[in-house]
Amino acid sequence: MAHNEIDVEAPPQAVFAVLADPRSYARWVVGSRKIRRADPDWPARGSAFDHEVGIGPLTLKDSSEAVESDPPRLLRLRVMTRPLAVAWVTLRIHPSGGGARVEMDEVAADTRSRLFFNPLTDPLIKLRNAESLRRLKALAERREPLPDGPLPPRGSAAEGDVQGSSAPASPS
Repeated sequence: MAHNEIDVEAPPQAVFAVLADPRSYARWVVGSRKIRRADPDWPARGSAFDHEVGIGPLTLKDSSEAVESDPPRLLRLRVMTRPLAVAWVTLRIHPSGGGARVEMDEVAADTRSRLFFNPLTDPLIKLRNAESLRRLKALAERREPLPDGPLPPRGSAAEGDVQGSSAPASPS
């Protein structure tokens, strides 16, 4: 299991506001290339968004589903990048001083995914998630702009054009 934590100089509500905007995932999740469509009630339990992940020309189109949502404290996702892996990602947000402490856990969601999530890959996943949390922090603290513009609903033929960040957010 990969476990990461970060302190954010913004209240839990501001952190959750970023998580509640599916367009933001293209900016803060390392490897996310594009958010294509989203359920209008995201992040309600059972809602999802469609994304594109990858590096360079190698991309996969799949989705992430909210399996538990308790604003502004908790968001648990089933993240799919099939055929490679399916993961449970849990984000817990705790008040801390005048800001928030964000904890992120990522584990394999099925037997096949355990081939990808193992003691050898955990350090790499932990590094990726540390960078993802650093980007989430920059968005929640408003040091980086949140994406704007419409995002088509899931089930439509249209795709959104919310791209990932080409350059990482500035260091904190």
